[in-house]
Amino acid sequence: MIEPIELREYESTTVRLSDSQARRLTAAGRGAVAVSLTDEPGLYSLTAQNLVGTLVVDDLRILIRPKIRPENLFLLLEVGLAPKAWRKESFEYTTSADLLPSIVGFYARTLANTLTRGLLRSYRPEEERLVALRGRVDVASQFRQAGVPMPVACRYDEYTPDIFENRYVKAAARLAVRVPGVQAEDRRRLLQQVVALEDVSDAPVRPDGLDRLLFTRLNAHYEPALRLARLLLENLTLVDQRGNRSASSFLVDMNRLFEDFVTQRLRRALRGRLEIRSQVNFHLGVGKQVPIRPDLVFRKQGKELYVADIKYKLTADASARNSDYYQLLAYTTALDLTEGVLIYCLVDGGEPESTVAVRHADKLLHTRAINLSGPPDSVIAEVNQAADWIASQANRLNVR
Repeated sequence: MIEPIELREYESTTVRLSDSQARRLTAAGRGAVAVSLTDEPGLYSLTAQNLVGTLVVDDLRILIRPKIRPENLFLLLEVGLAPKAWRKESFEYTTSADLLPSIVGFYARTLANTLTRGLLRSYRPEEERLVALRGRVDVASQFRQAGVPMPVACRYDEYTPDIFENRYVKAAARLAVRVPGVQAEDRRRLLQQVVALEDVSDAPVRPDGLDRLLFTRLNAHYEPALRLARLLLENLTLVDQRGNRSASSFLVDMNRLFEDFVTQRLRRALRGRLEIRSQVNFHLGVGKQVPIRPDLVFRKQGKELYVADIKYKLTADASARNSDYYQLLAYTTALDLTEGVLIYCLVDGGEPESTVAVRHADKLLHTRAINLSGPPDSVIAEVNQAADWIASQANRLNVR
């Protein structure tokens, strides 16, 4: 494999590629790298997009690094730990050119901390024919074997670790342990965790299965590991090449990651003050015409009070895009609200406009910037300040 090509988000470089390499990279790199031919034959321009990580296409390996600080990347990846947890991971990330081994190492440590609190168990309903009664008799099933008293059709609840949460983290651990470049210590840790989960079946899991899981006080300590497991299950691909040789491809959508991080942090900061609904379907037109889907809707006692849209990237001059304002205006109009806010990521300096008063519409469109160039403590503080500001705005409108 040739030397890897390193880029940062939205950065461009020129490389020499064959026509077949360019075609394969164009097909495989959609959303990660834009490929365009320059004026010189055989010389192509590669421009990184909003995905970060590693893209492997045949003998090409492209490393796309985030513009934000490494410890803030881990902050976005895992919002369930204290800020101090990312300092150590930052050091390990900077020693590796590839994002994937660092994420795997982070997952191994998170899962280890989770399992030290004890393997999660729960009651699972079982139906079985037994020679001795257990639980209660399944009357309908028993009558189907008329005249045969044994075995007895039983229904009972089994207290077992073979539940969804453990299946999910085990599936991610089994995938992660096969990733090339993972430190030996992390690989041993993952293998130990697979052994600790030996009573958990290797049933296939879908990454989006996590959406249907309800977090309670009983399984809340599993949430950080489960969210990292989803990241691995969604993005991790192992491709066998030439027998035992393998390559890993791992890409993280920074737009989605930033949106999920802000949503979870705002939900945590506003608990008890405002209800947050995310990605709810509404319609701009009467008769359910023109569907719209705002990122966040803030409610109190069943009443919509405020709306927000989350954007990861500002324009070059740190101003909000016109299209973003049009989108927010549509949301405020459809929800019959007088105000809304665009929440931006800020990395390269500058500040977006604070408020736009819409002509002839009596609507105010605000912008708030979350600065990801500082340490994790300051990032969390900025999100909390944004939460306080939104609560203040919504409560002010609620008393009108």
